Amino acid sequence: MASFDDRENAFENKFAHDAEMQFKAEARRNKLLGLWAADLLGKTGDEADAYAKEVIKSDFEEAGDEDVYRKVSGDLGAKADEATLRAKMAELMVEAKAQLMTEL
Repeated sequence: MASFDDRENAFENKFAHDAEMQFKAEARRNKLLGLWAADLLGKTGDEADAYAKEVIKSDFEEAGDEDVYRKVSGDLGAKADEATLRAKMAELMVEAKAQLMTEL
């Protein structure tokens, strides 16, 4: 029975770790997306960092990526179409995960 409990605990720990890593990757992606969008909006320095924080906070409105997409899309207007923005979000998720893996 102990071996079953050990396997169950290991599975629960892995699930918690995976969920934490996904959360961190999404937050990192949102920061990178915010900095990218800030550049398109002509923001630099502290203003760009503040905008990136706004993008990160926008992710807490609802589950999924649509809240982040709406925030950035609304702010960018015609500076980036839907395909460009969604492609950038996917690209930055890969980059965010890679960054996290190098930090481990």
